[in-house]
Amino acid sequence: MDKTVSEADPDDYDGLLLPGGFINPDLLRQSAEAREFVRAFAASDKPIVTLCHGPWVLASAGLLNGRTLTSWPGIRDDLVNADATWLDEDVVRDGNLVTSRGPQDMTAFVPAMLDAFAKTSPEPRTTAPGRESDPQRTPRPGRRCDAVAAEAVSSHGRGGHRFGRCRPASPQIATAEEDRVLAGLNRPV
Repeated sequence: MDKTVSEADPDDYDGLLLPGGFINPDLLRQSAEAREFVRAFAASDKPIVTLCHGPWVLASAGLLNGRTLTSWPGIRDDLVNADATWLDEDVVRDGNLVTSRGPQDMTAFVPAMLDAFAKTSPEPRTTAPGRESDPQRTPRPGRRCDAVAAEAVSSHGRGGHRFGRCRPASPQIATAEEDRVLAGLNRPV
């Protein structure tokens, strides 16, 4: 799409792919025009496909009451508080809505997205009727989370942001990549 939300007409489109990541959904959900754009797709029962933090936009648009979906685990509580049922699964389909947890689930997400846009299979009301939300995740086994203080120094020499991190409970569990990531989290910004 090469138009802004205010220039685009939902009637000109057959489906909607809401971006994942953190920043884009956070900015979109703060836009009244974007929320109205998404509501138009829901009202016409067109496919809405999203992953990661994308369901934040659906919650802010008031579209999750009674729906079943998945997302990045960190926004589970936001979605449950918007009256959705949250499942910790790679892909969840609920009628015209297809959701996925994030990039780690692309091999399941892409075919589900294409199927929803092609409408090659019936749209089940939900892939999990009558289920309750899965519990909030805890750090994966072998990981220990604790808060790490890091000073973000401003031009005035003051700061005070706190960052959290998870690290292996024992050094044998960490991979070389985790070591590099964790080392980066310990650097002051």
